[in-house]
Amino acid sequence: MLVDVYTKDGQKSGQIELPDDVFAVEPNEHAMHLAVVQYLANHRQGTRKTKIRSEVSGGGKKLWRQKGRGTARAGSTRSPLWVGGGTIHGPKPTVFEMKLPKKIKRLARKSALSLRAKENNLMVVEDFSFDEIKTKSMAQILKNLQLDGASTLFLLPQPDYKLYMSARNIPKVEIAPADKISTYDILKHKKIVLFKGAVEPIQKTFNN
Repeated sequence: MLVDVYTKDGQKSGQIELPDDVFAVEPNEHAMHLAVVQYLANHRQGTRKTKIRSEVSGGGKKLWRQKGRGTARAGSTRSPLWVGGGTIHGPKPTVFEMKLPKKIKRLARKSALSLRAKENNLMVVEDFSFDEIKTKSMAQILKNLQLDGASTLFLLPQPDYKLYMSARNIPKVEIAPADKISTYDILKHKKIVLFKGAVEPIQKTFNN
């Protein structure tokens, strides 16, 4: 798959051959759906919980004698029937973790990348970096690439702190290492900007 390569100024600098087995596969919607569901499920916190009778503090003493008072029997003020007592059948911590076969996860990522390429929403740019953290410079590059205001994900060969900090305050723009992205990250953004040096790391992730 032959695509154009652009500089950070928005000018064409050449072309690059992207591997067809990663960027030109037939998108599998079901695999992408499963990968997104898994990503969202694994980010859920199942920490809701109420205390049962044995966990509520206090109530160690029997309130009154068992017989002779003409009232109901009571062994503790922490009974679920009393104000301040434990909860009956309350929620417990839940693990929402999902697991997918490695082949399905790989297919989902390939499908997402291929889908963006098929839509002409994947762009390859020459690698660049900044000498200092400057949001204005990043905003200008987005404008040069005609991505101003678009939901954009930059895929880098390796983490770049200055690039990340320069883009952090720009709405709908994210920076991430190419080998760490998920299917959800790709589908979340309409435009994918792939650094030229990140093509090989992406291909390696599918060979491991």
